[in-house]
Amino acid sequence: MTTRTATALGLALLLAPLAAACTSAADGSFDAGPAAPAPTCLAHQAERPGPRYTSGQGAEPRAVLEMMRYYTANGTKPFCDGAAPTAEDRRWAELYVELGGDRRYVSNGRE
Repeated sequence: MTTRTATALGLALLLAPLAAACTSAADGSFDAGPAAPAPTCLAHQAERPGPRYTSGQGAEPRAVLEMMRYYTANGTKPFCDGAAPTAEDRRWAELYVELGGDRRYVSNGRE
């Protein structure tokens, strides 16, 4: 292995985690938008709920509880872009209700 090849390989290994952090894996994770204690609007969801939320007994309790808390506190707020909910947004709202959340907390007036 030449020095140039070793340097390139080392650089690639160092940059791989950064590149992975910049891309989103399509794992069906909930996106709460910007980290704010009390957001003024909702972020659209890019993906439908994944197994972390939908696997019944195999679901991740922390992930489910964070999503439930978010909708209970913010679900009646409008979307940040003023648009109607997408199919993905509606599926998350449905899941919230299926898991025992009150439908009143996911009515943002645009559904």
